[in-house]
Amino acid sequence: MKTIKKTLKYIGLFLLALITYGLLVSLLSFIPVNSNKVEVDEPKIEIFILSNGVHTDIVVPVKNDTFDWSKQIKFEYTKAKDSTAKYLAMGWGDRGFYLETPTWADLKVSTALKATTGLSSSALHTTFYKTMKEDAYCKKIQISTSEYQKLVVFINDSFETKYGSTIKIDTDAVYGKNDIFYEAKGSYSLFYTCNSWANQALKSANQKAALHTLTDTGIFRHYSK
Repeated sequence: MKTIKKTLKYIGLFLLALITYGLLVSLLSFIPVNSNKVEVDEPKIEIFILSNGVHTDIVVPVKNDTFDWSKQIKFEYTKAKDSTAKYLAMGWGDRGFYLETPTWADLKVSTALKATTGLSSSALHTTFYKTMKEDAYCKKIQISTSEYQKLVVFINDSFETKYGSTIKIDTDAVYGKNDIFYEAKGSYSLFYTCNSWANQALKSANQKAALHTLTDTGIFRHYSK
């Protein structure tokens, strides 16, 4: 009986800690950073934040005078092999979720446990687009050249590399004809999600973002006006 009571007590404390953490993170997502930044008199580069309702991607030009992503994210690796795309969306996340969970119905308990505890590896999902259309799930941001350079550094630092080159993941688990998966650094967890990465990317480029967030809502609320 004592063992059962002790077990229930630990479960209760765990649930309380989880609820407290959830509330704290929700509050942190309302706290803005870089909301009053001073505009720099430099040429502007157009980027986007893109959500599928759960996950946030950072969308950048495939190439411009500052950086050419097509040198490391290859058109020919996609099924479409279409080199006319103008934009590249990149999102970081748990490798197991990306490669083994095409739908929520495919989610395994083992995959979820590894992801939430930070025990699995991560991947970068890259997708080419010909055009971008602004709506509730896609917001355009104009950033300076120097800010874009910082964003490039952050994203590049997220790729796992071998001999200085990105490492393509050989898999059929792509979502369409224009995407590719690459090995990435870091681990997804309850404390750092795909949206945390996107939020951190925006902060690195001195853009509006949440102090911390686990959700896409925590990012998009700062671009609602």
